[in-house]
Amino acid sequence: MLSRSDVEPASRHRASGAAPTVENRSLVERDRGLLWHPYAPLDGPAPYAVTGAAGTRLALQAADGKNFEVVDAMSSWWSAVHGYRNPALDAALLEQVGSFSHVMFGGLTHAPAVELAERLVELAPEGLEHVFLADSGSVSVEVALKLAVQYQRAAGFPGRSRFLALAGGYHGDTFAAMSVCDPVDGMHAEFPGLVARQLFLPRPPAARLVGGELVSDPREVQAWIDVLEETVRSHRDELAAVVLEPVLQGAGGMHSYAPECVQAARRVASEHGLLLILDEIATGLGRTGKLFAAEWAAVAPDIMCVGKALTGGYLTLAAMLCSREVASVITASPLRALLHGPTFMANPLACAVAVASLKLLDEVPWRGQVASLETGLAAALAPATGLAQVRDVRVLGGVGVIQLHSAVNVPALTRAAVEHGVWVRPFRDLVYTMPPYVSTAADVAVIGAGLCAAVEQVHG
Repeated sequence: MLSRSDVEPASRHRASGAAPTVENRSLVERDRGLLWHPYAPLDGPAPYAVTGAAGTRLALQAADGKNFEVVDAMSSWWSAVHGYRNPALDAALLEQVGSFSHVMFGGLTHAPAVELAERLVELAPEGLEHVFLADSGSVSVEVALKLAVQYQRAAGFPGRSRFLALAGGYHGDTFAAMSVCDPVDGMHAEFPGLVARQLFLPRPPAARLVGGELVSDPREVQAWIDVLEETVRSHRDELAAVVLEPVLQGAGGMHSYAPECVQAARRVASEHGLLLILDEIATGLGRTGKLFAAEWAAVAPDIMCVGKALTGGYLTLAAMLCSREVASVITASPLRALLHGPTFMANPLACAVAVASLKLLDEVPWRGQVASLETGLAAALAPATGLAQVRDVRVLGGVGVIQLHSAVNVPALTRAAVEHGVWVRPFRDLVYTMPPYVSTAADVAVIGAGLCAAVEQVHG
C-alpha cells in the first residue's frame, strides 16, 4: 500500500463562484486540450493524474476527483521492471547528480558511459563488441539502419540501401524506424513520400510455449522460410539488412513466433552478405524469460538495439550494439565515423541509473522473477478463456495476453480495470500485461482478476 508520504495530497477546488484559474482547476482539467498524449486527440478521454508511485503501485486521480490505488500491469510501457522508487536506482541517480548531470559526449567521456558499455558488451550475444548510446529506442533503430547502409557502402555495395522487415513488426515512430514497421497497420500511408519503401515478409508462424519451448507447425515454418529465401535471393543487391523483433512482436500484436524463423534469417542474411538487425528494445533484459530473446534461437545478430528496461524506467536511454566486423568496416572507410551524434548522447544520469539497473538484474535474480511471472500469469489469466469474446489467452515470460475477437473498447476497459485495481493500456484487440519483475504473487493475482473482470464487464 502507498503511505501518505508516498503520495502528495490531492488539491481541492476552492468553493468559489469565480471563473476557474490555474490554482483551482484540477490537473486533468489543465492537461486537456493543452498536452498531446500518445495516439490520442487533444479532446480525447480524460487521462488519470498520477499523484504517487511506489513499488508496483500507482496512485491515480480520475477527472471526477475519485482516487484509486492500482497495480501497474504495464511497467510504464514495459520499462519499470524494478518498480517505482527503487532504493538502488534512486541512490545511483542522486550520487550522479552530486557529481555532474550532463556533459556533451563529443570529445569527452565519463565513467557511467564506459561502465554501461562494458556491461552491455559482457551481457550481449557473442560478437557484439561496440556500443552507441542513443536517446530512445526509436533513435537506436534509426542509428542501426544508418549503420547498416554505411556498412554496405563502405563494403563496396552502394546499391544496398533497403531493408527486409516483417509484417506485424514495430520499431518506433521516427521516419526510418516507421519504414520498417508493419506496412498496413503502421503509419506509412499517413506520410506519403516521407517513409521509405521497404520489403516485407509475411508475419512468421505463431508459436506457443509448451514445456519451456516455443513450438510451431513445422510445415508453416518451412513455408515461411521458403518465402524468406526467395525474397532475399531476388532482392539481395538492394538489401542492406534484415530487421526483426526476435521471437516476440510487441506493439505489432504481442505475437510469439517460431525461433526457427530467426535462425533462418541469420543464415540467409549471412549467405547473401546482409546484416541481421535484432530489435530487442521490448524483448531484451529478461522480458521473454531469456536475457535477450535472440537466445530462444541461439543466434547472434550483427546489430542489436536495447532500451525500455535499460534504466528501469527512470530515464530515456537506449543502446545500439554491433559486431567487430561491422565496426572495422566503418573505421576503414573514408568517413571512419558512424554519422549520428545526439546532444544528450550518453547522458550521465541515464547511464548511471542504467548501470545500477543492470546490477539489480543480477543481485535480485531476474530469471526467478520472470519465471514466477510466467507461472502466475498463466494461472491468473486462464479464466478469460471461458469468456465468449475472448479469442486467445497466451503467456511468454513476463508477458500475458488476452486477445479478443474484436477491437477493445479502450476507454471503457481502462476505466473498468482501474475500478478493479489494475492499470492497463489495451490496444487493437489486445488486453495485455507486462508487470514489473518485482511483482508479487498477490500483485499478479490482482492483475489477472482485474483484467478478466474488466473484459467480462465491458465485452461480455
